[in-house]
Amino acid sequence: MDRPALPRRILEAPVVGAKAAFTRTFTEADVALFIGITWDVNPLHTDQVYVSATPFKRLIVPGLLTASLLTHLGGLWAFLATEMRFEFVAPVYVGDTLTAEAEVVEADESRGWVRLRCRCANADGREVLRADITGFPGRFQA
Repeated sequence: MDRPALPRRILEAPVVGAKAAFTRTFTEADVALFIGITWDVNPLHTDQVYVSATPFKRLIVPGLLTASLLTHLGGLWAFLATEMRFEFVAPVYVGDTLTAEAEVVEADESRGWVRLRCRCANADGREVLRADITGFPGRFQA
């Protein structure tokens, strides 16, 4: 049986200016699975009648599900996050296609940690999330 190919990991030590990005479309199944795991039953994510009376008008994707796209980028560097700060700047809806981007903006080789500046933007280029993530990149052999 063929397995799906994993994305190529970036196993070199991250250097300032190094970037990674990928694109993903959120589905109803993604949201349902996330809500099932986290029990985030906020009516903004689960109740169309409720949300129709809000400025959003339709169900929004949980913010931490959006932020979790950044974990894929960290995983490419075998990155172990120690601090994550998110700013949610626009709603994300089921069916939205987001591009998640991370850039190494600081690296302290003597202590082995890096800081990533991250963002997610929708297909129209509108930024929906900003993040700063600090942690330790893996230095493992392939």
